[in-house]
Amino acid sequence: MSTDRPTPLLPRGAQRTAAWCGVILLAAGVAAVFVWLCVVFKTAVTPVLLALLGTALLGPLYRRLLRMKVNKSLAAGLTVIAVVAVVGGATYIVVAALIETGDQIIASLRQAATDIAEHLGAAGTSLDDLAKNAKALLEKFGGTAASGVISGISVVGQMLAAAVLALLLIFFFLRDSDRTVDALRSLAPRSTGDMVEAMGRRAFEAVEGFMRGTTFVAFVDAVLIGTGLLVLKVPGAVGLAALVFVTAYIPYLGAFLSGAIAVLVALADRGFAIALWVLGIVLAVQVLEGNVLQPMVQSRTVQMHPAVVMLAITAGASVAGILGMLLAVPLTAAAFGVIGELRSRYGAQDAGPG
Repeated sequence: MSTDRPTPLLPRGAQRTAAWCGVILLAAGVAAVFVWLCVVFKTAVTPVLLALLGTALLGPLYRRLLRMKVNKSLAAGLTVIAVVAVVGGATYIVVAALIETGDQIIASLRQAATDIAEHLGAAGTSLDDLAKNAKALLEKFGGTAASGVISGISVVGQMLAAAVLALLLIFFFLRDSDRTVDALRSLAPRSTGDMVEAMGRRAFEAVEGFMRGTTFVAFVDAVLIGTGLLVLKVPGAVGLAALVFVTAYIPYLGAFLSGAIAVLVALADRGFAIALWVLGIVLAVQVLEGNVLQPMVQSRTVQMHPAVVMLAITAGASVAGILGMLLAVPLTAAAFGVIGELRSRYGAQDAGPG
């Protein structure tokens, strides 16, 4: 009786490649279905994601209140009130600054486009056309908005409803955080409860670190750049500083956009020399951020390569526009936290017997 085993149809290397392709396709399919469901139910998903970001940002305040022997419900309520006060105050300052100096900034940008077009000659006509088209588009948008007041009110109502729902969810997420852990363990199979809990904690810690670190970096960038613009007497300095703070939540791309706008405004109203000074200030702040602030922030959270961040921002923008750009990086940080936990667990198990 022959004991020879049948020859496999594929060599072992091809079998492993096929197995990995199957795993990648399965993971991609699950991710695609998840993204599709999020887009379909975006009215409910958006407040949940915003509430998670708010909970991650204000978790330290809630825990400090608990250490002061404050009741859980009262501590969560005070934290939500702090959210309303801080976010509402910051929004008012940013919007007021942009409204007050918005016309001046737009006029400066148009003048800068015209000046650049004149210096570049035929090559700069595209910039001049872009400025004219932007003006026409804004006028058309204004007419459309004026004729569609009901639609505008509906959008504002949806935004307010989402904000109120997000605040309520922040309250419940903070107060019932311990129950959330128990819920995760109960949904997971009994043998994987510890792993699911650890993955959830790592993901939330990554988002928490990103939100706190990004807020700190955005504040420092806005103060430094805004101070430099005020010293150089650039028009709309407060509005530009507010723009720097808001766009800082979009890593790399936000700093480029706000810095470019500041340089163009300085070029139009203060001349080429002041524009160079503004460019130097923006670059110096970015160097400070990249070599001092970001290492301090990333040392306490998940480190991501800039290429990964840019790809995440691009994917988020293609799925959900500006909101997707804002949510892409923290969600990617959470995913990296989960992957890091899996690597630490399975890597330790694989290395243990050896």
